[in-house]
Amino acid sequence: MTELPEPTDLRRVRGDRTRGAVLDHAVQQASVRGLEALSFGGLAESAPVNKSAIAGLFGSKEKLQLAAVERAAEIYREHVVVPARSAERGLARVWALVLAWTEYSRSRVFLGGCFFRTVEMEFDMREGPVRDAVAEAQRSWESYVAHQVRTAVDAGELAPGVDALQVSFELNAMLNAANDRSLLFDDDDVYDRALVAMRALLVARGADPAVLGAPG
Repeated sequence: MTELPEPTDLRRVRGDRTRGAVLDHAVQQASVRGLEALSFGGLAESAPVNKSAIAGLFGSKEKLQLAAVERAAEIYREHVVVPARSAERGLARVWALVLAWTEYSRSRVFLGGCFFRTVEMEFDMREGPVRDAVAEAQRSWESYVAHQVRTAVDAGELAPGVDALQVSFELNAMLNAANDRSLLFDDDDVYDRALVAMRALLVARGADPAVLGAPG
């Protein structure tokens, strides 16, 4: 009996599933060793796919890197942006984003801490599509935080004239510092210190401490 060919839709589903599995391994590896360390052969050792199949899925190392950045952005949104959407826009949303980001880094959603923190330092002095993708992901996140800060100012939850971009910059600087120092010193307490500092930063800009909860 002649074997019937596999339906196109089923092949596509299987291909998407395989691609997703490879990328889930890729983003974890890149969070520790960087995007440049990714290779078809290296992924074949950890993902349930052989080297030639991975090459067929992505075609080139650059395309693999770009796909990894895209997948990491999806995971980032799932763990940071989506959970914070239950909070009211403005100050409550700003603080919810801070808490979600802290938990995202602290719980090691990515083995190497924040994926984007690792790869932005790797590509900050390079040119090309991968650097552009990393920069765009970071720019989108920082703009979103600034938008929520601006919403808080407009609602009277922060003092008039507060510079939303400056607040976003300072919050992200503290989050990044907590991530980096927790990795370097294997110190979980830095997250609590960062939260105390970020709470004080917002209170100094006119935030109601009750909205932010107890310090520490």
